[in-house]
Amino acid sequence: MNDTLDLRQLLAPENLRQLAAPMLIIMVLSMMVLPLPVFLLDLFFTFNIAMSVMVMLVAMYTRKPLDFSVFPTVLLVTTLLRLSLNVASTRVVLLEGHTGPDAAGKVIQAFGHFLVGGNTAVGIVVFVILTVINFVVITKGAGRIAEVGARFTLDAMPGKQMAIDADLNAGLIDDKEAKRRRAEIASESDFYGAMDGASKFVRGDAVAGILILIINVIGGLVVGVAQHGMDVGEAGQRYTLLTIGDGLVAQIPALIISVAAGLVVSRVGDEGDIGGQVAGQVFNNPQVIMLTAAIIGILGLIPGMPNLVFLLLASGLGTLAWWKRRQLRTTPVPSAAERAAETTAEVPPEMQEASWNDVQPVDVLGLEVGYRLIPMVDKAQDGELLKRIRGLRKKFAQEVGFLASPVHIRDNLELKPNAYRITLKGVEIGAGEAFPGQFLAINPGRVAGPLGGRETRDPAFGLQAFWIDPNQREQAHALGYTVVDASTVVATHLNQLVLDHAAELLGRQETQALLDHIGRDQPKMVEELVPKQLPLGTLQRVLQNLLEEGINIRDMRTVIEVLADNAGRVTDASELTALVRTGLGRSIMQSLFPGQAEVQVMALDPQLERILLQAVSGGSDGSAIEPGLADGLLRKTAELAQRQEDMGLPPVLLVPAQLRMLLSRFLRRAVPSLKVVANSEVPENRTIRVTGLVGAN
Repeated sequence: MNDTLDLRQLLAPENLRQLAAPMLIIMVLSMMVLPLPVFLLDLFFTFNIAMSVMVMLVAMYTRKPLDFSVFPTVLLVTTLLRLSLNVASTRVVLLEGHTGPDAAGKVIQAFGHFLVGGNTAVGIVVFVILTVINFVVITKGAGRIAEVGARFTLDAMPGKQMAIDADLNAGLIDDKEAKRRRAEIASESDFYGAMDGASKFVRGDAVAGILILIINVIGGLVVGVAQHGMDVGEAGQRYTLLTIGDGLVAQIPALIISVAAGLVVSRVGDEGDIGGQVAGQVFNNPQVIMLTAAIIGILGLIPGMPNLVFLLLASGLGTLAWWKRRQLRTTPVPSAAERAAETTAEVPPEMQEASWNDVQPVDVLGLEVGYRLIPMVDKAQDGELLKRIRGLRKKFAQEVGFLASPVHIRDNLELKPNAYRITLKGVEIGAGEAFPGQFLAINPGRVAGPLGGRETRDPAFGLQAFWIDPNQREQAHALGYTVVDASTVVATHLNQLVLDHAAELLGRQETQALLDHIGRDQPKMVEELVPKQLPLGTLQRVLQNLLEEGINIRDMRTVIEVLADNAGRVTDASELTALVRTGLGRSIMQSLFPGQAEVQVMALDPQLERILLQAVSGGSDGSAIEPGLADGLLRKTAELAQRQEDMGLPPVLLVPAQLRMLLSRFLRRAVPSLKVVANSEVPENRTIRVTGLVGAN
């Protein structure tokens, strides 16, 4: 029972992988002293070619420096394998060479006859050329790269160690990661040194190949003439061709391995036993094995080649590649998110150090939706709200005069399923509910009758509204309701809030971008103003003052010209705003009273106007207005503003320029729709008619 258990443990895959390297070395050394049958000699020569091709392909597919750290060992083993095959083939050539051209096997015969046409002179020249290429060009270059790489890696080690210590002290990595990085640096230095030494094996192999060729030719002549009674010419022809075939079949794989050495000379080490590394790195990529099988199979189809050996090895490699690919398909590969989750799970949150990645910037504009509204904003489902938001942003830029920040949309499971929330710099500025598949019927104030449905309020303007089913849409239209879908409800609400908070959306970055945009067409005008005469912050404050009172900034040419004319003597943003408003007077009045229509406005009672002018001249900013006077002013203004709106006119209060800023700020909260205009802002060609006087009582 124990013997069976031990045998099972010995035959386990991990144990077999550990035994692979010692068994390979023992087999290679055995070939030097034990005679090999011709078929095994062909098989090992073919395996040597396949191994060299596979190593080169692995080198080409290696992406990371540490992916092929076992290469110096592979280089040593393959060099030893070639030398062992040279010894074994030399034994066979000298013992059986007199029997015919296939005495040393089909592979040597093919390389000696087919590749060089059976011509000994051509064979010798080709062999010498391959040896020179391998010895002088490839091996020397790879060795030089490894030598220089080792030197620079050694010089850079102190700096890399200091960088690791700095990251460790800053809390960016833990002790395990620091240890791993230090081991990686040490392995990198060891790898370059190993490659520098391994290149000497290849150079020695090239020299040994030339010496073996000379020894075999001389030895063949002696054996053929002295022992087998052959003519000198016949012995030279037969033994030289066999020797050339033997040399070529060894030098071609050596050349391929040298090329691979040049490809992987910058790869560094990895931990693990040699057998596990070779099996895991060389035989782990099914694509490499399949390509190797295809190359060996094509070689086996060439006339004159040992078809059975090549095709047998190609089929074996193809079977291995198929099995590896099937194994990879059945093994689930964790996604990037799963790997990140596993990495995070390994380190408890309380053990993780804080970093700048934990500081998340606040979205300027945000839209959070409940889970039932996700289809409206899902790009994969062609969400209608996404299109409307893109159009809304474009319309805002065209009407207001600058490009607002993008709207960042995300789902929020803490909200009700049909709820949404609009935020500005992380603070909620609006919220509502929308019901996909239904319509919102809004009462504009002149409907013919009631309508069944879920009663609510229009989130944008606060009007009475009803959520209705699609089959009630025609009825709602007939009764005079304004009917819109759920996407339009959210988009309209968002649009209204963006317009109301346009001043807060104009930051320094947007102001600079606006200047850059204007500077493309009028660079001199922009350069003259900012920053020579006016700081960027002051310009931003002036533009924000305009936006706060509902004035668009599309006419930036006028704004910049007015500021350029007055920036030398005026630095206060409020005073500059008043000057810009005067410059934009025609545009302001056009937006309030389109065309050449009569300007119908409210005005201050003369007595109240004198009181307020005295307060302003005394240095009051409006906060010192007597409470009774302030209450009467607010009440009377609200009454007249409502009367103006009932008449279908915009609520506009015309005041002296000195009072405009004071009254605009004072009355804005009580009457948000009120526009306070200075006398100087009304163009001379517009007719003014006063519809009511705002008095103190």
